[in-house]
Amino acid sequence: MGSAEDLRKKALELQMAEMERDEKIKAREAKKHAEFVEDFFREHIGEKERAMIKRLVMKAAADGKFEAMIYSFPSSFCDDGGRAINNSLPGWQKTLQGKAKEIFDLFEELAKPQGYGLKALIINFPEGIPGDVGLFLTWEPPID
Repeated sequence: MGSAEDLRKKALELQMAEMERDEKIKAREAKKHAEFVEDFFREHIGEKERAMIKRLVMKAAADGKFEAMIYSFPSSFCDDGGRAINNSLPGWQKTLQGKAKEIFDLFEELAKPQGYGLKALIINFPEGIPGDVGLFLTWEPPID
C-alpha cells in the first residue's frame, strides 16, 4: 500500500480516464446525431428504407394488427416543433420536412389510393415536452 498521496493520484488518474471516455462517447453520439440530421434533411427515401417499411407492415399484419409505425423522428424537425401533431390539428402534414415529408408524399401517391391511412403521433414526452413523432401506416377496416 502506498502513501495517501499515491492513492489520491491514482484516484485522479482514474477520474481523468473516465472523463476522457465520457467525452469520446459524447463526441461519437453528437457525430451520429449530426449524420442523422444531415441524412433526414438532405437524402431521399431509398430502397433499403422502403424494404424496411414493407417488413414492418407485413410483420404487424401477420401479428393481427391494423397499423405499423413506419418512421420516427424528433418533433423539432417539424417546422412548428410538433405542435400541430401533438394537438391533432388539421394540416399537420404541412409541418413535415425532409424524409418525413417525402414519406407523406409517397403515402399520398402510392398507399392512400389503395385504402391505407397515415397518422402521426407524438410517441414520447421527455420531461413533459413533445419528443419524437411516429408515422403510422394504418389499414383498419372502415366503420359503417
